Amino acid sequence: MNFKVVLKILGILLVCEALLMLPSLGVAAYYGGGDAWAFALSFLITGLTGVPLSFIKTGKKRIYARDGFAIVALGWILLSFFGSLPFYISGAIPSFIDCFFETSSGFTTTGASILTHIEDLPRGILFWRSFTHWVGGMGVIVLTLAILPSVGAGSVQMMKAESPGPNPGKIVPKVGETAKILYGIYIIITIVEIILLKIAGLSYFDAAIHTFGTVGTGGFSNMNSSVGSYNNVPVEIIITIFTFICGANFSLHYQVLKGDLKAPLKDDEFRFYSGVVILSIILITINLYGSVFNSLWESLRHSSFQVVTIISTTGYSTTNTETWGMFSKIILFMLMFIGGCAGSTGGAIKNIRFLLLFKVMKRELLQIMHPNAVYSIRFGKRAVDEKTISEVLGFFFMYMVIFIAAVLIISFDNLDWATTITSVAATLGNVGPGFGMVGAAGNYSALSVLSKIVLSICMLIGRLEIYPILLITMPSFWRRINI
Repeated sequence: MNFKVVLKILGILLVCEALLMLPSLGVAAYYGGGDAWAFALSFLITGLTGVPLSFIKTGKKRIYARDGFAIVALGWILLSFFGSLPFYISGAIPSFIDCFFETSSGFTTTGASILTHIEDLPRGILFWRSFTHWVGGMGVIVLTLAILPSVGAGSVQMMKAESPGPNPGKIVPKVGETAKILYGIYIIITIVEIILLKIAGLSYFDAAIHTFGTVGTGGFSNMNSSVGSYNNVPVEIIITIFTFICGANFSLHYQVLKGDLKAPLKDDEFRFYSGVVILSIILITINLYGSVFNSLWESLRHSSFQVVTIISTTGYSTTNTETWGMFSKIILFMLMFIGGCAGSTGGAIKNIRFLLLFKVMKRELLQIMHPNAVYSIRFGKRAVDEKTISEVLGFFFMYMVIFIAAVLIISFDNLDWATTITSVAATLGNVGPGFGMVGAAGNYSALSVLSKIVLSICMLIGRLEIYPILLITMPSFWRRINI
């Protein structure tokens, strides 16, 4: 473990976070909400903590795999801690645990909230709350690699440790260039959506807030009733399309921009993702029609919006899903586990893992029928090696173990079944709203301090694909010997 390199890069991350507070400081000053001083003080505290660390002399710059995991895990914890300062110093959220919960939810693009009167908050606080989605969506580490590609050789380890989904890979040979390309696409999508939402009738402020939540697949809104507050069909269509796009692998967007328009159609995971979305919309529309909505159009409108925002782990809502039938709610619950595609800003287990598990299941059944035959699992033209299959099976098992353990802890609050189970599924999968007390019309404010801490950890575990957070709890991980 190269501790000096780890500390130096953590310092750089804190300096970056301090600089990322400046837009919110500008918004607060512009609207005169009285929260500008909170951002100024938070900027100073975060910057003064990060600057000394960033000047540490490191000697060797190479980043090993364990260094990358340590930087990512500790980095996200520190970012959530210091990112809580504007909420706490301004008095917008009196409890620091609640501040940490809200900030963790922002950076991890979960969208779970403890706030009950969102529209009463100052504009600067609302902007920072949603801006954390945008920053966390593509990843703070990836942003650092885009700005400071000279961090050191082996920085791909940081990208691998942070990027959602198995083996994100590099679009181009240099990691810094890959990061710049990803952020370039991210910024283009952001600008286009803000313009479209403005044309659809939202103010620039509201358009920016909901764009940050869309492209980061986060879900924070500046309205108590989320997107449903506007009752604006064009806005809902725009957000639905962009959440679907951002739930797909960003390398596919790059290929499309390079001229390969058929790239998404040739991708097994994207076809699986699209199929799950279409099938879920059809089933829920049928279930809603006549029981919840009298109009087929209204059933299709709300089912398509909720399906796409849940599977992409965005979590925006246009209606109270608590009034929906059990069949529809069970489908949405299942989508919380599936999530987006690898290499997207979405969370949860990911479509590629479920697709691989289905292929493994098929192979096992064929092997029973034809024990002497040899079956290989393929994605497109590539054969999947047994190591990858083992890793996916291990990830799935760990995900379910963490889910069960967290549910058991949350059960100490003695809440109803829906709240207890879906609160964990929604935070571990970075979805945001669940059902019951934590549904689209509710929030997480009534949960105990212990539950909020556990769910905050679940958000970080889910966003970082389990391994970084679990690894830093192992004493052997911190040994100085690099293997």
